[in-house]
Amino acid sequence: MTFPGRFADQLVADQLHTVSLSFLVDQLDVRRGGVAPNICFGMGQLGIQPVLVGSAGTDFEEYRAWLDRHGVDTRSVRISEVLHTARFVCTTDADHNQIGSFYAGAMSEARLIELQTVAERVGGLDLVLIGADDPEAMIRHTEECRTRGIPFAADFSQQIARMDGENIRLLMEGATYLFNNEYEAGLIESKTGWTAEEILTKVGTRVTTLGSNGVRIERAGRPDIEVGVPEEKTKADPTGVGDAFRAGFLAGLAWGVDLERAAQIGCMLATLVIETVGTQEYELHRSHFMDRFTKAYGHEAAAEVQQYLA
Repeated sequence: MTFPGRFADQLVADQLHTVSLSFLVDQLDVRRGGVAPNICFGMGQLGIQPVLVGSAGTDFEEYRAWLDRHGVDTRSVRISEVLHTARFVCTTDADHNQIGSFYAGAMSEARLIELQTVAERVGGLDLVLIGADDPEAMIRHTEECRTRGIPFAADFSQQIARMDGENIRLLMEGATYLFNNEYEAGLIESKTGWTAEEILTKVGTRVTTLGSNGVRIERAGRPDIEVGVPEEKTKADPTGVGDAFRAGFLAGLAWGVDLERAAQIGCMLATLVIETVGTQEYELHRSHFMDRFTKAYGHEAAAEVQQYLA
């Protein structure tokens, strides 16, 4: 929501202990979101049919129809009988200050989901990305992946701020992939007490997004891989850019391309998202995607990717 005035003008310094305010907003935008749906939507746009796993409320059906129509398998989404789907509500004033609230809702029931039932339904799991979710669910699903020998990717994202070193170490050890941005990378090392080199002995591949500088991929005993980002036409909205990168990167892994090429696909998809307001409002037109991919990464890279997008 957008409030045309300034929050600061409505606050009385000596009455902050009894704040009771109502803002008359002049704009309301309702957008689809959520880490897992954003990633799944992007993979669906690239022709992969990812399996969405999580917990939602009975108000999820319209969102489910949207995701189904865009290539996402939503049959493993658990529906709560009593709670609404998680949502973030935010009001922004004329100075771009924000007051927001996050309602976890049905997300808290994600800990009740058993991944084995998902695996049995779809005939096995290639890779489970454990993203920002109910913290107990993240721990349970990580432990289940290790116990059952299912490859998994650790992606703490927004939940890293509330986690202590012990939980971060638990969620990370044995991961096939670790996703983080530059700030999160430092936070992980600070909280766990592990150096960057030690982390690479715990995980197979560490993927660090670097904002406008692209992405760095690290593996123990091997040279780093660095990939730049395509030229942006505009910076409309950065929300969901990291999710889009993951979608492209994971799609590349599903196709069987190497890590550099997968990162290039991720960066191209992320660029489309930053040029669009909203996390799932972009359209992926194959010819347009390939033209820009070719310009950014060359004809050889484009020829390899083209066969999967055709």
